[in-house]
Amino acid sequence: MSPSLLQRIPLVILGTGYTGRRLYHQACEAGWNVFATSRMPDVHLADISSAHRIHFDLTQPETWRSIPTPAHLIWCFPATPLHVVQEFFAGRPRESGRILVLGSTSAYGTNCGAVTEQTPVNADLPRVQGEEYLRTQLGAVVIRLAGLYGPGRHVLDWMRKGKIRNTPKWVNLLHVEDAAGICLRAIERAQNGTTYLASDGTPRTWSEIFSIASEKWSIPIPPPTPLREIGKQISIHKLLTTLHYTLRFPDLYQALDDIERHSSS
Repeated sequence: MSPSLLQRIPLVILGTGYTGRRLYHQACEAGWNVFATSRMPDVHLADISSAHRIHFDLTQPETWRSIPTPAHLIWCFPATPLHVVQEFFAGRPRESGRILVLGSTSAYGTNCGAVTEQTPVNADLPRVQGEEYLRTQLGAVVIRLAGLYGPGRHVLDWMRKGKIRNTPKWVNLLHVEDAAGICLRAIERAQNGTTYLASDGTPRTWSEIFSIASEKWSIPIPPPTPLREIGKQISIHKLLTTLHYTLRFPDLYQALDDIERHSSS
């Protein structure tokens, strides 16, 4: 379906946090009639027009009526508990609009090497159970996001504050602007019931990132930490070849340099 036809009904972001806020602004720029939800919209969404704020709390069924029907839904928080997720959708028309769920690559564990969409997920995780219910029963598209960074969530600041260990563990990262762009592309083009992995396409080790950060920004390199788990190497081949998404920030170090310059200006 073309974007113009899809945009005839509203787009609702359920849980407008770090990624959801970027989604809101990108969707507005793309011509969507978009609404942002929060458990405390007047507090957390003060920078968004009051006409586009919705009070929504999954644990409070009386707020569910605030979500327009029909509407495309982008679910930005863990789809748990499962029985409440099921109750929420039981009260909506089956063909109300498209559903997109933001998951995490943590669904595959932390010690699994190369990962594609065919890699088994950990079905014991409540979040994964909710995502897979929505995907298999309601045709939701699931986007499993790598570690997000961007303005206000700066990798170099993590290093400066000692939150990152110097280890040869693989890590996959994704700029928040690309996370938002991928979601909008998936709403427009992905087939119902599909899963996509999303990262910048270049797995790196923290040791490598520390080495570059030391050279470019004089970040101190802490003593090496023994490797306890190898991490993951995420493939985004499916994302690139079926959604034909072009990354806005494929170069981590250029993106970090941009954030660094803007945060110090």
